[in-house]
Amino acid sequence: QVQLVESGGGSVQAGGSLRLSCAASGSIFRINLMGWYRQVPGNQRELVAVITSDGTTNYADSVKGRFTISRDNAKNTVYLQMNSLKSEDTAVYSCHFQVLVVADFRTRYLEVWGQGTLVTVSS
Repeated sequence: QVQLVESGGGSVQAGGSLRLSCAASGSIFRINLMGWYRQVPGNQRELVAVITSDGTTNYADSVKGRFTISRDNAKNTVYLQMNSLKSEDTAVYSCHFQVLVVADFRTRYLEVWGQGTLVTVSS
C-alpha cells in the first residue's frame, strides 16, 4: 500500500559526506514522522534523526552537529545529509515513516520501513 525507496548509500573515507534520500509512494493522505535509523550487525537498531510534520527535528547525540535531516512534503521524501563521517557511522541506514492512509472511509496510521542502505566509512 505504501512503499519507501532509499538511495544514496555507499562507501566514503572518514571526514567525507553522503546524502541519503527516502521517498514514499502509494495511497498517502499525510506523513507525520519521518526518521532515519541505523543498525550494525549484532547491535540493536538505533535512532539517528527524526523530523515531524512541522519541521521539528531530533538527533542522536552521536550525530549532532554532523548530520542534518530535512523533508520535502510535496515529494513525500526525507533526506539525511551526513558530514564529517566517522568509521563508527558505518551501518545499514533505514528510513521510517508514520503514514496516515485512508481506507474504507477510515483513516489509520501505518508504520513503514525502507529496505535499508549500507553506509561504509573507512578510516
